[in-house]
Amino acid sequence: MRDIKESDWKLLRKVHLEALERFSEQILTEVKRIESDGAKGYHQRYLDLWELLGRRNKEMGEAFDDLRRSRATFRIASIKALGVLTEAEFSRFSQETREEVSLLLGIRATER
Repeated sequence: MRDIKESDWKLLRKVHLEALERFSEQILTEVKRIESDGAKGYHQRYLDLWELLGRRNKEMGEAFDDLRRSRATFRIASIKALGVLTEAEFSRFSQETREEVSLLLGIRATER
């Protein structure tokens, strides 16, 4: 992967924080759902929360940590895979970056 264009880098730095907020909101919504599930006991809910937070923390790290230009395309792909990058935001990236992200997402889908 190549370093992305300056304009894409600037855009990523802008949408990065917005997408992180969206992802954090999703996680907190999931936490509330688990916490309020009266069909399960307190300990089971605790275990469900522990599992959720471990999984989501890993996903958050892959998508949002270590924001460097050399890894920007991977970060965009991870953020998009989480569903917290809007189509309007994604469409503002250059055609070249969108194609590379789509390629990465296609590779990721075949690995699952």
